[in-house]
Amino acid sequence: MNPHDAGSAGGPPPAQSPEYRVAHLQDRLASGELGELGVRIEIRGEAVLVTGTVPSARCREDVLDTVREELTGLEVHCDIVVSEASSPDHAEELS
Repeated sequence: MNPHDAGSAGGPPPAQSPEYRVAHLQDRLASGELGELGVRIEIRGEAVLVTGTVPSARCREDVLDTVREELTGLEVHCDIVVSEASSPDHAEELS
């Protein structure tokens, strides 16, 4: 093994690094049913920030379940908003 490999630098093995885990989560979200959602995942210091807008509360829960599963042990902040897709309950008044 080369002494300059990333795994020998004293940090976590590449497969356990937050960057690797976030990249794996992004791939998993993109390849599944949730792939068309506008969810972004960023590493911010020691924490991970998950943001975006989803069409339903069920989609939000599915994303959060996947995030919890993939990023267990990391500090995660979620700011996922559910968009309102229902029709208005009254007519809009124009002036």
